[in-house]
Amino acid sequence: MNGVMRAAAAVALILMFLVPAGAPAQSTDPKKPENARFGDSSGTARHLQDLFYGVIKSVDKKEMVLEKTKFGIDQAIVLTDKTKFVQDGQASKLESLKVGDQVWIRTKNDKKTGAMLAEVVLSGVIAPTIRK
Repeated sequence: MNGVMRAAAAVALILMFLVPAGAPAQSTDPKKPENARFGDSSGTARHLQDLFYGVIKSVDKKEMVLEKTKFGIDQAIVLTDKTKFVQDGQASKLESLKVGDQVWIRTKNDKKTGAMLAEVVLSGVIAPTIRK
């Protein structure tokens, strides 16, 4: 009886290695992109990607100081006579801005001083397109 059990066990082992178990299991999980953690940001808010963002800390006729900027520190933005203001997609004025407003600013650097000059200041509901 002992020999029969050993023979049966040996045959079972041989069959286990010779007979394929069937098709390999397929994963039902979708393929993850290379940047899975954050997703693909190239299509998100594309019209705001080149703008400078901040929350107004103080504002006067010549300068706007922003907090919560990408630099992590307060940033002064110089306002000029050519600076345009847009609020909720409509032309606006400097007087419509107040402390605590979120703004997106298209800037350029002053070649002489290196200061950031505001070309367009956007606030409120941002329009999907911004013309240069």
